[in-house]
Amino acid sequence: MLSENVKALFASVEDLCAKYGRRRGEIKILAATKTVDCERMNVLPSLGITDVGENRVQEFREKYGKVANVNWHIIGALQTNKAKYVVGKTAMIHSLDRPSLADEIDRLSEKCSVISDVLIEVNMGGEQSKSGVSADGLDALYDYAAEKKNLRIRGLMSVLPIGADERLYERLYKLYEKKKGGVFDTLSAGMSGDYPIAIKHGANLIRPGSVIFGKRN
Repeated sequence: MLSENVKALFASVEDLCAKYGRRRGEIKILAATKTVDCERMNVLPSLGITDVGENRVQEFREKYGKVANVNWHIIGALQTNKAKYVVGKTAMIHSLDRPSLADEIDRLSEKCSVISDVLIEVNMGGEQSKSGVSADGLDALYDYAAEKKNLRIRGLMSVLPIGADERLYERLYKLYEKKKGGVFDTLSAGMSGDYPIAIKHGANLIRPGSVIFGKRN
């Protein structure tokens, strides 16, 4: 089942790239692995998926070291006091959304002698239930975080509202496009339900979960 799901996802992404004039090689697939056991996660590299993302720090800590040949990402909201558990162990943190978190990631990165790759999370829908800086507040946070010597801002991430108007995706891409260039090269958007729209509107890192692993209990 897992192998079939991944093959179907790859085929779908290929078709979408052909449809929207995207290059398949520029689209990275990150498997969202919340509640997924390590046994299934360990199969992913053999199927062509080497990037995995955890929403919860506690679950990341339980799995870290038990899954081989993967790049770990933190894709959920990150509490400042839990940054110490992920800095130096992850390929990318997708949820930078406030100055205090930038301060802490920078401090911990210096302590660990690493440069941490981060994405600024933007709350495009203005939903109170979701983390992320507002679109209007993006520039200020970017300017603040860009001054940190041990952070590398790689792009933007967003969790769009379910059934969101495509114009929100267009606006997200425009925010990304304003700063695109150099190491600022990643637009992380699109999950199982909306990755086709995200690819249409410029996302180059998608985060599907249930289309790979089946519906979570």
